Amino acid sequence: SRTRKGAAHASDARSDVLQYLRSLMLFISSVFERYCSLGSTSHRGMDDDILSLVKSIVPPLTSKKHKGQDGRIGIIGGCQDYTGAPYFAAISALKVGADLSHVFCTKDAATVIKSYSPELIVHPVLDSPNAVEEIEKWLPRLHGLVVGPGLGREDLLLKTVIEKCKARDIPIVIDADGLWLVTQQPSVIQGYQKGILTPNFMEFTRLYEALHHEPMDGSDHQRSVMQLSVAMGNLTLVLKGEQDLITDGSKVISCSIEGSGRRCGGQGDLLSGSMGVLAHWAHDAGEKKTIHLKTLLVAAFGACSLTRQCNSQAFQQHGRSTTTSDMIQEIGSAFKKLFES
Repeated sequence: SRTRKGAAHASDARSDVLQYLRSLMLFISSVFERYCSLGSTSHRGMDDDILSLVKSIVPPLTSKKHKGQDGRIGIIGGCQDYTGAPYFAAISALKVGADLSHVFCTKDAATVIKSYSPELIVHPVLDSPNAVEEIEKWLPRLHGLVVGPGLGREDLLLKTVIEKCKARDIPIVIDADGLWLVTQQPSVIQGYQKGILTPNFMEFTRLYEALHHEPMDGSDHQRSVMQLSVAMGNLTLVLKGEQDLITDGSKVISCSIEGSGRRCGGQGDLLSGSMGVLAHWAHDAGEKKTIHLKTLLVAAFGACSLTRQCNSQAFQQHGRSTTTSDMIQEIGSAFKKLFES
C-alpha cells in the first residue's frame, strides 16, 4: 500500500513538473513573439517616419506650373556597348516625375537610345572634340545630374564636367563607371555637399580601400560606410545591399523595405535616375521640410524605397523572369503607394 502511494506521489510530481515546463515554454514563446513583433513594428515605424519626410518634399501637381519646373535631369552615359543603362536612368527620372530628361551619350549610342523612347532628349556629344562645351551649355537648364550609367572610362571628360556642375551647385549622383573615377581621384567630388555616391558592395570595397589604404572590415558595414563618408568629406553615400545603408557621416539610416530575391541588371540605374529627381525636390523643399535629416538623406531613402517597392511589385507578377523593364512599369503605382497614400 505504501509503495503504491509513493508511486502515485511520484507520478503526480512528474505531472506537475511537466505542466510547469509546458507553462514556462508557452510564456517564453509569447515573450519572444512580442519581442519580435515590437522589433519589426519599431523598424517599420522608423521607415514610416522617413517616408513621411519623403512625402513632404514631393511637389504637388497643379496646372499653374510650367514645363520643366518639377525637374530637368541630365544623364551622362551611354556608349556603343552600353545603351540600356542611361535609358533606364533617364526613363526612370521621367516616370518618377521629372518633366524633362536629357541623355548625353556617344554618337553610336544616340540612335539606339532614341529608338527606346521618343520622350528622352538625346545629345550625341560625348565623343566629340568639344564634348565639355556641348554639355556645359545645357548645365544652366538642369536641376540635377546623374553621372556614370553605361559611360565607360572617360576620366578626363568626366572630371571636367563634374567640376563645372559643382561650380553651378547642381546635385550630382555618381554611379557605375562614374565611381571608377572617384576611386582613382576622390578629390573630384570630396566634400561636395550636393554629391551622392551609390556603390554596390564591390564598388564600395574598392572605394574604401582607396581612401583608407587598408582592407575593409567586412563585419561591420554601418561603421565602414560612416568611415568612408567622413573620409569623403561627409558626402552622402548609399551602400546597396540586402539593406541599403545611407549615411552622411554623422548617422546611418537603413532602408529595408521588402524587395525580392531577383537581382537583374539595371536596377541600380532605376535607383540613380529616381535619386536625381528626388535630390532636386529635396533641395527645392529645403531643410525645413526634412526636419532632423539632411535633404539628401531623405532623397536617397526615397529612391531606395521606391526601387525596392518596384522590385517587389514586379516580382509578384513575373517571378524569376522579372527584368528592370518590368520594374520601371511599376514606378507609377509604387510611387503612389509609398508617397501619395
